[in-house]
Amino acid sequence: MSLRDFRVVVAIGFAYAYHINPDITVHDSWPGQNNTKLTSPKTNTVLQYDTTSSDPKSWTVNYWGFPALAEEPARRTRRHASNSSTIKNLPVELFKLHLADNLSHYEKPYLPEGLDYQKAITDYLAKMKPLIEEILTKRWPGIKFTQVRFVFTIPAEWKPYTLGILQDCIYDAGFTEKRQSNNNLEFTTEPEAAALYTMGKLEEHKIKTGSSFMVVDCGGGTVDLTTRNLLPDSKLSEITERTGDLCGSTYVDREFIIFLEKKLGLASMEEFRREHYGQYQYLIHRFFCPRVKFGFQGDRHDFRNIDLDIERICPALMKCVKDENIIEDMEEEEWLIEITFNDVLAMFDPIVDKILKLIRNQLASPKQRKKCSAIFLVGGFAESPYLVKRVQETFGSVASTITVPQNPITAVLRGAVLFGLNKASVATRVLTMNYGIRIYPLWRSGVDPKKRKTADGRIYKFNCLAARGREVAADEPCSGTYYPIYPDQTTIRFNVYATPKNGTRFCDETGINKIGELEIGLPDIEHGIDRPVEFSLMFGELLITATARNKNTGRIYTAKFAYVRDNSYFEATV
Repeated sequence: MSLRDFRVVVAIGFAYAYHINPDITVHDSWPGQNNTKLTSPKTNTVLQYDTTSSDPKSWTVNYWGFPALAEEPARRTRRHASNSSTIKNLPVELFKLHLADNLSHYEKPYLPEGLDYQKAITDYLAKMKPLIEEILTKRWPGIKFTQVRFVFTIPAEWKPYTLGILQDCIYDAGFTEKRQSNNNLEFTTEPEAAALYTMGKLEEHKIKTGSSFMVVDCGGGTVDLTTRNLLPDSKLSEITERTGDLCGSTYVDREFIIFLEKKLGLASMEEFRREHYGQYQYLIHRFFCPRVKFGFQGDRHDFRNIDLDIERICPALMKCVKDENIIEDMEEEEWLIEITFNDVLAMFDPIVDKILKLIRNQLASPKQRKKCSAIFLVGGFAESPYLVKRVQETFGSVASTITVPQNPITAVLRGAVLFGLNKASVATRVLTMNYGIRIYPLWRSGVDPKKRKTADGRIYKFNCLAARGREVAADEPCSGTYYPIYPDQTTIRFNVYATPKNGTRFCDETGINKIGELEIGLPDIEHGIDRPVEFSLMFGELLITATARNKNTGRIYTAKFAYVRDNSYFEATV
């Protein structure tokens, strides 16, 4: 389907924006903000569940977004804090980060036992859907979701299989009619979307065609980087592999919790998080973020020490402290903890240093052949004065321009809308994985491991079609020709795998995952095994397009996929 078939492009990154020609409109009035004067281009990735049922699968959502955030504990409960309300109304947040496979169980955001993160993602999107429908219907009465192109943004470091998980969640939330191969669903990485947004800012910084620039998307959970080259006709090519890490602003919050663990004990904070998550959440969102994190500039002379009043902000924490020596010390301090400049610096620096390392590695890439003309910082964390200051101090001599463009917090959403309007603006991408299929050739003595030889004298292998680091155009096929194994075989099922590891030979090695499959019919059995099939992968979109063409009949089969769960049946052989 072409863009003409769609009336609206909606970008969703757990917030959303939509396109009304000629402007991009970012939704900034969220449920729960009606009684305040505040508007925000994003709402909180938080759900509050009614947990009356003992089965988390049957939990229902009471509130989502801003209203799901915990309120300040009532005065009458401060002295004798109870978790009875927490038991029935449980907030959970940042569940999207469970899709990151480079986090340990402890490092992942807290989820109650039995609550699956996919249910949380689905529930959150399902609550957002009526709001989107309401806004779009006001502008275009009678519009259907099939007339809307949805563009979802994902972090750069997420593995391909996460797209399939998201497809399931999006389908279960009611956005699409099929689990896979939906014409109105697109994905783009957060740094790619940010690069498209900043492309509109290049002229004011006198960055011309042929120049390269870096975009650092500093979000809440992840920080993603991409280096792009500006091509003629307002197109972008990717120079290096997009990279990222889990070092967004919420990891500064985590350092704050580590600071409290040192003061009050690890066991105390673990019990507080587990048994009183509402107050734990309030401590971060209503005390630490506005009072400490948001305004920190890294200037020792302008900083004033800040007192955390535990009895007022999080009284349940007092009950979680069991160590008599700590209790005695805290009672002497009237349960006040003083936060100094050095304390806050120690919360920021481990995270900021990670971001600086990511930028340094991008600049040092062998493919970075020309000077980087500019570094653009976008995302919510880009509004941190201290982060911007450190980046400018560290890389001011490398890039002539280091800047935070207007509306940095919505750069990804706005860029995602631009991608939905004109996917051709992304001319090339650099592959971050090795892609190929599983084949079943004859086993060769002296070449193949003996233990892998099957009963019929063959061996299962990984055949790479597209190597990591390769720069591919949107319409560039990565192809190979294959043949059926058996003379009477009527189908071939191509099973596609991806791995970040170079030199992979077999599909059961560590790090390799099946990401999709495509079955092609072979009715012309009179030709025996002499029935060549050209199989191609194209990477113009994050959802990979697979094409198989029967060279004898000319029939073409296509599919879009990110992953599948089913086992394969027929294999292919070179």
